[in-house]
Amino acid sequence: MATVSGSRTILFSHSSKLFFLPFKPSPFSSSSSSSSSSHLPFSLSLRFTRPTCTLNLSPSPSDPQHQHQQLHQNPRNVIQILEERGLLDSLTSDALRNISSNSIGATPPLKVYCGFDPTAESLHLGNLLGIIVLSWFRRCGHKPVALIGGATARIGDPSGKSVERPELDVDTLERNAAGISSIIVRILGRAQNQNLGADDDNSVVVLNNYDWWKEFSLLDFLKNVGRYARVGTMMAKESVRKRLESEQGMSFTEFTYQLLQGYDFLYLYQNEGVRVQIGGSDQWGNITAGTDLIRKILQVDGAAYGLTFPLLLKSDGTKFGKSEDGAIWLSPTLLSPYKFYQYFFSVPDDDVIRFLKILTFLDIEEIAQLEGEMIKPGYVPNTAQRRLAEEVTRFVHGEDGLSEALRATEALRPGSETKLDWKTIEGIAEDVPSCSLAYDEVLNQSLVDLSVSSGLFDSKSAARRLLKQGGVYLNNCRVNSENKRIEVEDIVDGKVLLLSAGKKNKVLVRIA
Repeated sequence: MATVSGSRTILFSHSSKLFFLPFKPSPFSSSSSSSSSSHLPFSLSLRFTRPTCTLNLSPSPSDPQHQHQQLHQNPRNVIQILEERGLLDSLTSDALRNISSNSIGATPPLKVYCGFDPTAESLHLGNLLGIIVLSWFRRCGHKPVALIGGATARIGDPSGKSVERPELDVDTLERNAAGISSIIVRILGRAQNQNLGADDDNSVVVLNNYDWWKEFSLLDFLKNVGRYARVGTMMAKESVRKRLESEQGMSFTEFTYQLLQGYDFLYLYQNEGVRVQIGGSDQWGNITAGTDLIRKILQVDGAAYGLTFPLLLKSDGTKFGKSEDGAIWLSPTLLSPYKFYQYFFSVPDDDVIRFLKILTFLDIEEIAQLEGEMIKPGYVPNTAQRRLAEEVTRFVHGEDGLSEALRATEALRPGSETKLDWKTIEGIAEDVPSCSLAYDEVLNQSLVDLSVSSGLFDSKSAARRLLKQGGVYLNNCRVNSENKRIEVEDIVDGKVLLLSAGKKNKVLVRIA
């Protein structure tokens, strides 16, 4: 058992190193795991385990109280909310609009899932959209499920890729799966279900598809899944068609990926009562593969639905990704909360309103007000960006992460009165150039000489020129004298110095 901040408790037990709690049978499954498979028109001699990760949560104090009251007083359809905020791309059926009404007692809550393949040790900003859409379902009274692709990651989703993904070893996959599971539980746990009371189930559920694929033989797959698939339909999927037209082509392994993801939906529908799968617009083919399998194998129509949201794009129109330069990771060990905050603080004016709608839970009316303020005389630049950075950083890294980012932002502003300490400086160490110098190379050294030897300036004359203009800072304090030498008290906690030339150019000097 691991206890997390007060009433948040995670119970773990599983042999695949993801350590999840045994699942709770859904209305769509029978009372035992062995009998649940009898709903399928075939028999499988398999032993399935269904781990979950349950995080019991008390209401988060960071959630705005007015949003809680508004959802109770004026319940809205989650599809309408997603559409209004630019988070809806396609639906497999408009019937989902009707059954997803969040009016309390009007319709039963839906179980909704999104898949995350553990191809890296952390999720990135592009993955955050899936968590946000799950969060909106949760806020509107529905039950989110996150699926870790411990099995499908061994194959590699060809969607949006021009070449086959590199193969990962088992240890790496398990380590990645554990890492992104903890991220999902932490972030999704902040998206409280406002329609649930204190006695209702308000848990986060994380599953791993390796637990039902690990004993699935090729013969079972071909007989019980492959027979229902049509090659023509599979080849018509955009992700397949594009790869077949390329020089690299597509392996049979990648070609079957859509059937693996399709069967995941079937399994979750059958055993967990999941009726909706969500994903980025590039997942449309994989999602419809699942709804088709459910319809064909279980002989039911209109029982399972798919929803896609637009991909999160950079300013140049390319998708955020783990393998691209400049990836915005959600793990604080790969990207500090300070740098995460700074990314959103520096987004262009053309993107900020769209990001506020997509990536935050602010009321549309408040976002419209911010948009109106941006075109008025006297608007303080980056006001909207600051609000965006605060909201997204709080959602991803919590109040502590936001506080850390704000402290670093303020402390690293030249002329700031905030006293620097070693921990604050280390928090931005990866984000600024640095060098290591021996203690005797720093103590009593001329600041002008140190500015050159550390790489802050190319020449002493450039350093003196900016110093005379009042643009040189030592630990955020303006230096006015060319004769300034480094003293013992200038070395922060005896470990580091921060030199600045203007507001943006900085060098961190570590004392070796």
